[in-house]
Amino acid sequence: MKVENRSIDYIPENERHGEPRSLFFVWFGANANITTVAAGVLPISLGLNLFWSVLAIVLGSLIGAVFMASHSAQGPRLGIPQMIQSRAQFGVYGAIVPLLFVMLIYLGFFVSNTLLAAQAVAAASPFGNGVNIVLLGLACFLVALFGYNLIHRFQKVLSLASIGVFGIATVLALALPTAPGQWALQGFDGVAFLASVSIAVTWQLSYAPYVADYSRYLPTRTSTRQVFWYSYLGTVLGGSWMMVLGALLAKGMAGFSDNVGLNLVGFLGGSTLLTFAFVLYGQVAINVFNLYGAFMSTVTVIEPFAALKVTPRVRAGFMLVICAAATGLCTLAQDDFLQFFLNFIFFMSYFLIPWTAINLVDYYALRKGEYRIADIFAPSGIYGRVNGIAVAVFLATIVLEVPFMSTSLYVGPVARSLQGIDLAWAVGLLFPALAYYALMSRRKPLASAPAKG
Repeated sequence: MKVENRSIDYIPENERHGEPRSLFFVWFGANANITTVAAGVLPISLGLNLFWSVLAIVLGSLIGAVFMASHSAQGPRLGIPQMIQSRAQFGVYGAIVPLLFVMLIYLGFFVSNTLLAAQAVAAASPFGNGVNIVLLGLACFLVALFGYNLIHRFQKVLSLASIGVFGIATVLALALPTAPGQWALQGFDGVAFLASVSIAVTWQLSYAPYVADYSRYLPTRTSTRQVFWYSYLGTVLGGSWMMVLGALLAKGMAGFSDNVGLNLVGFLGGSTLLTFAFVLYGQVAINVFNLYGAFMSTVTVIEPFAALKVTPRVRAGFMLVICAAATGLCTLAQDDFLQFFLNFIFFMSYFLIPWTAINLVDYYALRKGEYRIADIFAPSGIYGRVNGIAVAVFLATIVLEVPFMSTSLYVGPVARSLQGIDLAWAVGLLFPALAYYALMSRRKPLASAPAKG
C-alpha cells in the first residue's frame, strides 16, 4: 500500500491493471450506505405507497445508470479522470464552468453523508457531534489519500459485507406491519411518481462526474461492453436495493425518517460495536468518492494556470484543505435534513444532466472515442482555451430549465401549469444533446484526431 502518484495525468499502459468485474463491487459498494437508504425515503415523503415507490425507484435507476455506465466505459479508452476529459468539449479553460458546479455537488454530498453518519453514532460515541464529524472527515482523508487501489479494495469488502447485512435487514423489513393498500395500484399520483423517478435518475447521474476515475487504470484493451455492464449492474442492484429498503422502513417504522442514521443502526442490531462499524465503513466509503473527485476537480481547475507536480505531499495538502472545508460546511446544514436532501438532489440534476448530455454526445456520436490526450492538457491544442458552443449550450440549458423546475424553494411557471410536474430533466437532456450535436457537427476535423498524441 502506498500513496497514489497519479492525479489528472494520463495513465500509461505499463501502469494499467485490474479486471472490469472489479467495477461491480466499486459501484455496488458505493450505494451500500445510509445515504442511499435515505434517498429511498423520499418517494414515501412525497406521498407514494410502496408499490409506486418501488416502481419509481427501479425505473429511475435503470434509466439513470445507462448514462452513468456510459461514462464508466470511457475510462480505459482515455486513461484520464472524467472531468478533465470535459476539456475536449468545453476547452481547457471553458471546462472550469461545469467543474465549479460539479465541485458544489461533491461538497453537498460530503455534507449529506457526514451528517447521516454523525446521526448514526450520536448515541454511542463519547464525543460531541462536532468531534464526530471531524473524525469522519479524517477517516475519509486517509483513504482518499492512498487513492485508487485502496478505494477498490475498500468497496469490495463493503459490497460483500453488505449483501449479508442488508439481506437480513430486507427480510426483516418486509415482515414489518404496514397500512392496507401499500402494494395496491390505487392511489397513483403522477406528480409524485415523476418526481420520484427523477430522484432515482439523478442519484445514478450523480456518479457521472467521477465514474471514469475508477476505470481509468484498466488496460486499454479492456472490453468496453464489460466495463459498461459491470458498472451498470453494480449501481442498479446496489442503488435500487438500498432505496427500496429505505422505502420499506419509512412505511414500517414510525418516525424512521426523523433520524434515518440512528434508526437504521437500531434496526440493524442496536448499539453493537459491529453495527456501528459497518454503518460508518459505508459512509466513509461513499464520502471518499466525493473527496477524491473534489481533489481531481481542484487540480483540473488550477493546472492550466500553474504548473503542478502532484507529489504525495502536494496531494495530501490539497486533500486536507478540501476535507477541512467540506467538514466545516457540515455545521451549516439545515435542521430539516430530508427537505435539504430533496432540494439538493433536484439542484444536482439541473446541472449534471446538461453536462452529461454534452459529454456523451461528444464522445459517442461526434468523436467516437477518438481524442488527442496531449491536447487536453494544452490550451494551444486542438480543443482550445474555450469552446464557446459547449459553454453557451450548457448555460443556455440551465436558463431554459428554470420554467420547468419544481422544488419546495421554487416552482417555475411551466411546472405550475402542469400541477407541479418537474420536466426540467427532459429539457436538460434533449436540448443540449441536439443543440451541441447540430452546432459541433459542422466542424469537420472533429473525428480525425487520433486517440493518443
